Amino acid sequence: MENEPNIVAFCCHYCAFTAADLAGTMRQQYPTNVRIVRLPCSGRADVNLILQAFVDGADGVIVAGCEIGSCHFIEGNKRAVKRVAYAKKLLEEAGVNPARLEMFFIAASQGPLFAQTAREFTERIKALDATSINNDISPIGPIGPIRPIGEPT
Repeated sequence: MENEPNIVAFCCHYCAFTAADLAGTMRQQYPTNVRIVRLPCSGRADVNLILQAFVDGADGVIVAGCEIGSCHFIEGNKRAVKRVAYAKKLLEEAGVNPARLEMFFIAASQGPLFAQTAREFTERIKALDATSINNDISPIGPIGPIRPIGEPT
């Protein structure tokens, strides 16, 4: 697994994270390089959080939320759709292939779908030549240098 891409999956607690847990319970196989970050809602995945994942070394990012119309926070997944679209635009402007970021809608009962989505997304990133993309991203943000989370300013 030396050349496996680093995938970060921001998953809402109520649906996508539960689906990931169900996939494990059902012994559905999905790549171990997918790192799940549980959020209360996919709507909490703001553009800075998504882009910071790339700066911190992710080769691909998944934002996974409830199905449209089923969000436990009413409009959270709709906000996430807009944020992911904007983040894709920023990635493209930075010279990073926007296909490295994707939004998925997965219900809590769809464990096999989560596993399949993780496998297919990993293969997509491999096909994009998942080398370190940090060289493509400028370390200077709009308000100064980007520092790892927790590093003193």
